[in-house]
Parts: sequence; C-alpha cells; structure tokens
Amino acid sequence: MENDRTIDTNIHTDIDTNTAWKYYVEDYWDIVVGVFAILVAFAFHKNGQGGMATIMAAVGIAALSLTVAEVAEILSERLQEPYGSMVLTFSAVVVEIILLYIILLEAVHSPEVIETVKGGIISAIIVDMNVLLGLAVFIGGLKFTEQQHNKETSSTYTTILLVTALALLVPSLLSESSHGFEVIKQTSIIVAGVLMLFYIIIFIFQTKTHTHFFKATAKSRIFRLKRKMQGLDQEIDESQHSDYVFEKFNNFGNFIAIFLLILVIALGAEIFATDGVKLAKEYGVSAGLSGLIIAIVAVAPEIFTAIKAARNDQIQRVINIAMGASVVSILLTVPILLMLAYASGIDLLLDFNSLQIGALIMTIILAWKSTEEGNTNYFEGMSHLMFFVCYTIIATYY
Repeated sequence: MENDRTIDTNIHTDIDTNTAWKYYVEDYWDIVVGVFAILVAFAFHKNGQGGMATIMAAVGIAALSLTVAEVAEILSERLQEPYGSMVLTFSAVVVEIILLYIILLEAVHSPEVIETVKGGIISAIIVDMNVLLGLAVFIGGLKFTEQQHNKETSSTYTTILLVTALALLVPSLLSESSHGFEVIKQTSIIVAGVLMLFYIIIFIFQTKTHTHFFKATAKSRIFRLKRKMQGLDQEIDESQHSDYVFEKFNNFGNFIAIFLLILVIALGAEIFATDGVKLAKEYGVSAGLSGLIIAIVAVAPEIFTAIKAARNDQIQRVINIAMGASVVSILLTVPILLMLAYASGIDLLLDFNSLQIGALIMTIILAWKSTEEGNTNYFEGMSHLMFFVCYTIIATYY
C-alpha cells in the first residue's frame, strides 16, 4: 500500500511539474525567443551575415513587442476606456517610431531610405486599418455572426483620420507644382505642428469631454457568460488566478518593464535597420514593400491582441486599438519623426506619393463604411483584407 501511495505521489508530482512547465512556456516564450533572437542577430551582424541578422532581428523585435503588448494589456485592464486602449496603442507606436527613426538614420549614407520611412508611416495605418481590423472583424464575425460596438467611436476616428489625411495632402500637392524644396520643407513643418496641436485637442476630447464616445455600449457575450458561471460556481475565480510575473507588478512597475523591453527592442531595431537597408538595396525591394514589412513587424503584437479581443466578443476594444493606433501613428509619429530627423540633420518631407495618399484615403473610407452602423461581420473583415492584398501587389511593383 505504501508503494502504491508513493507511486501516486510521484505521478501527481510529475503532472504538477509538467503543468508548471506548460504555463511557464506559455507565459514567457516571447521574452526568451525575443532576447535569444536579438543575441543571435547580433552574432550574425558581427559575422557579416546581413540576411540572417535581419530575419533574426525582426523575430526578436516582434516577440518582445508581443511582451510589451501583454504588459500593456495588463495595464489596460486596470484602467477604464479610453485609457486602456491608449496604453496599448502608445506602446506600439513607440516601437514604430524607434524602428522608423533608426532606419531614417541610414539616410546619411543611403538617401533613398527616406522613401522607405515615408512608406512605413503610411503602411502602419494601412496595416492597422486593414490587417488588424480586417482579421479581427473576420475572425470575430465567423464566431459570433455579428458584433456590436459604439458607432460614435468609429465615426469620430474616421472623421479625425480623414482630416489628417487631407492635411498630409498639402505638401504632396505642392511637390507636384513649381514650388521648390524650401517651400515643401516649410509646409511639412507647419503641417506637423498642426497635427500635433490637433492631437492635443483630440486627447482632451477623448479623455475629458467626450469619454462616452469611446466606451462599449454593450457587454461582451463571453463576459456575460463568465459572470453567469461565477454565479453558479464561486470557485471559478481561483482557477483564473495567474502567476504571470507582470500581473504581480503594480502599474508603475509595469511601465518600467515596458520601458526596459523597448530599450532591448531598440538594440534589435538598429541591427534590423543597418542590415535590412543593405538587403533591400541588394535585392531591389521597393520602398513601398519595405515600408509594409516594417509596419507588419511593428504592428504584429497589436494584431494578436485584437484577434484575442474579437474572439472574446470585445469588438469595441478592436475598434479602439485599430483606429486609435492609426490616429496616433499620424498625429504623433509624423511630428516626432520630423523633429528627430531635423535634429539629426536629415531632411524628411511630407511629400507622400499618390499611391500612399490614395491608399490612405481609400482605407479610411472603407473603414467608415464597414463600421458606420455599429455592427460588424466577417464579410466586412474580408473586404479590408482584400484591399490590403491589392495594396501589397501595387506597393511591390510601384
């Protein structure tokens, strides 16, 4: 009998150990993969293997950005909307700015890189509004048929995006006329200043005077089901307890964690930029396609977060992430990049080409039409994905 009890104890110990390892891998694989990939990228970079260095740096950036998104999501769950989604979008946009700025520094040796950076700025919005929003709406629509969100949110965001897209048209139109470099440079700086001012007003609108425009009008069906289950089984809270280390940190600790993770991402971004630019020149990759690759690497964590939210019937969160990130990408990324560029002695102009401006405006119109009624379904998600495929084809050969 004692031997039987010993065997049972060993079996339970093995099961507990296996379970612990399973949760450990699920919780921390992104940190391990991210740090390891960036270290390997550094080794490849030192050995002159630019292709492998670029790939491993991209893997490291994407993995650690996913960790940033996870920590930001913990903070967002502790904060009310719109602050919750803003934490996630701001952390993602910081990664985007770091990537684009380090790539922009390569313009000292390769001036054509500036076109890649401009492509990256527009591509971030294209990816947010078509890949992120499209995938999340498509997957959520397959699971729930229709999902509801606050239509005031999408209406407000699409209005903001349309106005900012038209503002970006100003330097682009002047570049097509007889105006010289100095005029386009001056108008770029003025437009950047106007965008920053516009964001300050929007921030007040979003967080002070009209917060109800950005909050969900209906609870998630998954949320209601969990509450119902809790009413039937009070022990459900214990089973949902998480040992994830960032769950134990207070808000300040998590902000510090995000800051440290972004520093490591910046190291990977430097390798990605240095070797990636050489690789793109070697293989003749277009500026449009290079910008798309940069945008996908930067936005990947938000995509996973949005898909998870859609599967939990939190389509309001998806709208806030996709459109909120797009707004911040234009209104903050553009002015900050211009400021950093001129501080580094690089002339970055806002004279985007006709493909970029046209795709941006068409994306906003499509998002407006697919979200205007406050309901989404898988067909609308597929429409965004189809648009993205078409844009990718054109960007590759443009």
